[in-house]
Amino acid sequence: MPKRSAGLLVYRRHHRGCDRGLEVFLVHPGGPIWAKKDQGAWSIPKGEYDESEPPLEAAIREFGEETGFSVSGDFLELGALRQAGGKLVTAWACAGDFDPARLVSNECQIEWPPRSGRRIRIPEVDRGAWFAIAEARIRIFESQQEFLDRLLEKLGEGAAPAG
Repeated sequence: MPKRSAGLLVYRRHHRGCDRGLEVFLVHPGGPIWAKKDQGAWSIPKGEYDESEPPLEAAIREFGEETGFSVSGDFLELGALRQAGGKLVTAWACAGDFDPARLVSNECQIEWPPRSGRRIRIPEVDRGAWFAIAEARIRIFESQQEFLDRLLEKLGEGAAPAG
């Protein structure tokens, strides 16, 4: 059985003059493996859960653990996607707004360098940012891009720009 993760794609309407552009909040993975990667390296905040935990509850919990922010309100189901490594990711969207400079992530341990036996602590995510949909399409993992299209469809926004 593939590993399963649940996550949240938080969105907001950002006011730029008279433009009310849709933006989504993405996070960048922490640690030395991801330190110099940017395009195609961002993700929705998400994490693994076991079968005893409802997926939406897991998504809300993981969002809080990875960002330090809490969300509530109406959650739009975005369905599931299989990532390149085989993990099944189920996502929901909700409206929210917070300052990425206030992000506080939990930490995890990894072996670094690989096969060295040495363990280091790293933040699960090292930063978060708001992106317009076209920019988010460039930044997000390719296997999660479909979540952007599903969000636009749920919000009645039409097709996402290809970037």
